[in-house]
Amino acid sequence: MSASSASVQLPGAGNTTALYDQLPREEFIQRNLGLARTCAGRFTGRGIDYEDLYAAGCLGLVKACDGFDPARGVCFSTYAVPVILGEIKKLFRDGGAVKVSRSIKELGLKINAERERRLKQSGVEPSVNQLAQALGSTPEQVAMAIQAAMPVVSLTPAENEDGNREWDVPVESPEEKLSERISLREVIDRLPPQDRLLIRLRFFGGKTQSETARVLHTTQVQISRRERKILQWMRRELTGE
Repeated sequence: MSASSASVQLPGAGNTTALYDQLPREEFIQRNLGLARTCAGRFTGRGIDYEDLYAAGCLGLVKACDGFDPARGVCFSTYAVPVILGEIKKLFRDGGAVKVSRSIKELGLKINAERERRLKQSGVEPSVNQLAQALGSTPEQVAMAIQAAMPVVSLTPAENEDGNREWDVPVESPEEKLSERISLREVIDRLPPQDRLLIRLRFFGGKTQSETARVLHTTQVQISRRERKILQWMRRELTGE
């Protein structure tokens, strides 16, 4: 990352990219563990324990650290987040099926055993609440384990013998949005306090240039000029151009 790209840059102000060649590998990784935590948190509640998600994220962070090239002119987080997310997503791929955590699998086995026992005794299908009470679990955990044990349904268009057709469901990629958000936050944090406040007032606080000028005790014309310079610098930092 070039330190001369704009006057708005504060050398070393929250810029872990600038420390890439200055810190030992282990310390640089430690300083960026927040990226692994943030990415892992995006996938909680999907049937895999957070510890497993975080471990995969840390593996991705290590790979990103080893493969990063500062000479390409992009922020470390911009490069690292897709690598981290790629490792986390591997946990969910097992021949096209969702990989379920060990604790959920074990609970699913207990549920099946308890369900069979109750069916033999009463001939009535037990409710989720009854299963949860018998196993000392919560209804939410029981429901998740039952759902995880259900056959995976492909969303790829296909014709079967019954003539039923399945369809792709288009969804926005959360990984791409997350990567952009983390990169933007890193760049904003590197701005001097006055410029950082200007950007937050204008684009996160909904203030007009005139309102921002009053807060910063300057003029609307000066705010307009400064805003344009800041945005040009931020665009260069985010795109590497």
